[in-house]
Amino acid sequence: MLRFLAAVLLVLVQACGLAQAAGAATATVAEFGAKGDGVTLDTVAIQRAIDAVASKGGGAVSFRPGTYLTGSIFVKSGVTLNIGKGVTLLGSQRIGDYPVMPTRIAGIEMSWPAALVNVYGQKGAAIEGEGTIDGDGKVFWDSYWTLRKQYEPQGLRWASDYDARRPRLVQVFDSKDVRVGGGLLLRRSGFWTLHICYSENVTVDGVTIRNNEGGRGPSTDGIDIDSSRKVLVQNADIAVNDDALCMKSGRDSDGQRVARPTEDVVIRNSIVRDGAAGITFGSETAGGFRNVEAYNITVERAVPVGILFKSAHTRGGFGEKLRLHDFTMKDVAVVLRITMNWNPSYSYAAIPPGMKDVPPYWKVLATPVPREKGIAHFHDVEIRNIKATGAATAFEVSGYKEAPLQRFTLDKLEIQAANGGHLYDIDGWSITNSRLELGAPLEMEDARGVQGLPQGSFIVRPAAPRADPSKKSFEEQDKT
Repeated sequence: MLRFLAAVLLVLVQACGLAQAAGAATATVAEFGAKGDGVTLDTVAIQRAIDAVASKGGGAVSFRPGTYLTGSIFVKSGVTLNIGKGVTLLGSQRIGDYPVMPTRIAGIEMSWPAALVNVYGQKGAAIEGEGTIDGDGKVFWDSYWTLRKQYEPQGLRWASDYDARRPRLVQVFDSKDVRVGGGLLLRRSGFWTLHICYSENVTVDGVTIRNNEGGRGPSTDGIDIDSSRKVLVQNADIAVNDDALCMKSGRDSDGQRVARPTEDVVIRNSIVRDGAAGITFGSETAGGFRNVEAYNITVERAVPVGILFKSAHTRGGFGEKLRLHDFTMKDVAVVLRITMNWNPSYSYAAIPPGMKDVPPYWKVLATPVPREKGIAHFHDVEIRNIKATGAATAFEVSGYKEAPLQRFTLDKLEIQAANGGHLYDIDGWSITNSRLELGAPLEMEDARGVQGLPQGSFIVRPAAPRADPSKKSFEEQDKT
């Protein structure tokens, strides 16, 4: 593990050096006509400054204190966008100010509005400083809910996230040697906040994310690492209304076609104050996850789940060599949840009979995936040094009988919970050196799937019939 971490850090340090070595030119956006008055649209002026510095081989672009109203801007190779203290980039509320470009959204490749700040197909770029990137996203949140109210009665809940086109805040796409952080405040994103996709050697160090201001935006994820490799995230402080620190790797048939894992990732020294979970794997699992380590993570009471794995029986993919350790959870309801049939109304796309002239990506989403290719396989997972107090439930774990969750090693758990919960469809688990203070015992169908549980902490009995999650309300499915 230490060798892996040292190698990752060495590569990232080298990447930082490459970007700094390119820093020959400097420019302020005011030189190119940016006003920074919060009213004038400064997109063109900011982009001209970036392009001018890039044309000279790279360097730094900076801002005088002020509020810069802007649509999508694109940071080029060798350029550091320095968003200093007292500077706010304020996102335009006109969707037309975000050009539609090829990308990946929620697990499938399609055209979508660019983010507010983009590193798109570049190398050695940086977005840093103690200023603010503010998506002013409520108009996009409202547009989503309006569309969803129209779609739900038509059986199109699954299409809402793809048809309500909302800009992300920061996108790092198909890029290498990128830095983001230095004290940045990222707030009120219209959709996902920081999306790292198809990229390599990315460092995120020192970001604060605050999306629950002026409302709670749907799908306002914090940091999504999507089919990318050699990523370091550290010193993040996150409050969002969906997944906070999330690994993704593609959805269903399209994700399996791309087949790019998320691998060689380190996440550390961070706090999640609000969101769907402290750390999440999925639901887009098709390309798989490999060699991911997360540690020194604090999860606070507004977060319902500490560690979350979620997939669906059309996703496919795998998770292996995952190491999660040194987590502190304070009044978090569920310590560990693994659900392999997550949110059916979103996960399983079906075009209603008789509906014609549908978008091509609907057909991609509705492409059938055979069950033998659709079930994700998680194995060889290490979870240790977890301290959780005030939990409602310790474990909510359900795999599939034909694909049990295999070889999870849980060590040095200190869990205080009102209920043990359940461990279903597991194989080769061990729980060692642990103290479980459970108000009600843990339930299992077969005790042979796990070794090391203290006597009296569990009972073995047939599982009650599992409720069909598709029968729950849309709101309940979203929450779980």
